[in-house]
Amino acid sequence: MISNKTYRAVSIGRTGCGGFGHGLHKPFMELDNIDFVALSDDDDEGRKTAQEAAGVPRAYADYKEMLKEENPDLVCIGPRWPDRHLEMVMASLEVGASIYCEKPMTSNLQEGDEIVRAADTAGKKIAVAHQGVYLDGLQRTKQTIAEGVIGHLNAVHAHGKQDSRGGGEDMIVLGTHLLNGMRFLAGDIDWMSAHVTMEGRELEPADAREATEPLELVAGDCINCYYAFKSGAAGFFDSRKDQPGRSHLFGWEVIGSEGRIFLSGGGGADAMIYPHAAFVPNDTDRKWQPLDGVGNQDFQREGNKRAVLDLIDAIENDREPISSARDAVAALEMILGAYESQITGARVEFPMRQRKHPLAAWKDGEYGR
Repeated sequence: MISNKTYRAVSIGRTGCGGFGHGLHKPFMELDNIDFVALSDDDDEGRKTAQEAAGVPRAYADYKEMLKEENPDLVCIGPRWPDRHLEMVMASLEVGASIYCEKPMTSNLQEGDEIVRAADTAGKKIAVAHQGVYLDGLQRTKQTIAEGVIGHLNAVHAHGKQDSRGGGEDMIVLGTHLLNGMRFLAGDIDWMSAHVTMEGRELEPADAREATEPLELVAGDCINCYYAFKSGAAGFFDSRKDQPGRSHLFGWEVIGSEGRIFLSGGGGADAMIYPHAAFVPNDTDRKWQPLDGVGNQDFQREGNKRAVLDLIDAIENDREPISSARDAVAALEMILGAYESQITGARVEFPMRQRKHPLAAWKDGEYGR
C-alpha cells in the first residue's frame, strides 16, 4: 500500500549518449503522487526538446547543479550509455534520493559493488530498468511455477535477439533482461560455464572490442552459457550473430517436470503454456494454450510505470525493489562470467572473485599469473 506522500522527482539525460533511455522518466509525468520538477541534459537542443515534451518547469545543463537546487526524493538516471552511471548514482545518493536507473547499471562488477555499498550506507533504494520482471508474463510464470502447475522447475532456456549484435553485444544490451528474468524465476547461481567463439574459432584477447555503445568490452559472435542454480534448476543462454528467424527467437523457455511455458520478447507478452510432461508435436490432443492472466502490455510504458510504483513501495516498506541494484550486479555477473569461463576453460564459482571486467584483465595479461 503506497501512502499519500508526494515525491519530488527529477530526471538526468544525455542527448547523443543514450538520451533519456527508454522513456524511464515518463511515469514521473503520469503518476499523481509524483511532482516532476526538473530535468538535465548537457546538450542545449536536447534539453529544450526534453523539457517541452516532459512539461517540467526547469531544465539544467549540469545535473549536479540540478540535484543541489531541487533536492529530489527520486532521480531517474536515463542514459543508455552506462559510462557515467556511477558518478550520477553517487551524486543522487549524496542528496538523499532513491533512484530508477537504466540498464545495464554498470559495465563491470567493481562499479556495481560500489553502488550497492553506497546505497546501503545511505539507506536508499535503487531500481534498475529490467522492465520484464514487472510485467504479467514473468510475474504469472513465477506464480504458475510456485503453484506447481508445470511441476518442478527443471530448466530455463534464454535466447538472445541474435541480430547483427549477436554474441557479446547482444548478451550485454538485451541479454541482461533475459538473465535478470532467469534469476527472477530460478534464484541465485552457484556456478556457470560457457563457450565463446569468434567466426568459428576460440576467442583470443584481440577479439575484445568496444561495443557500439560504450559498454566497456564485448567479444565473440557466438555464445553458449550453462548456469547451475542453487535451486537445482539448470539455465542456458545462447546468442549467435545474424540468425534466420531472429525476430521469433528472443525470449525464454521455462521447462518443468509436468509442462513448459514459452515467453517471447523481453517481457513475455506472448506467453504460452504446454501443460504436459513430454513435448509431443504430433499429438493433436496436446496443445499450447495462452497462459492465463497475461495480456498484451506496452513493455516500456507499463514496465517503467510498474517499476517506479514498486520503487516507491520499496521505499515506504523498506524492502528491495523487484529489480534492484543487487539484481543488476548479479545479472552482469552472469554475463561477465561467460568471458571468465572461456578465458580460463573452467567453471566460474559465484560470487566471482574477479570483479574487474574479465576481458580487460585478459588484455592486461592478468590471467595465468
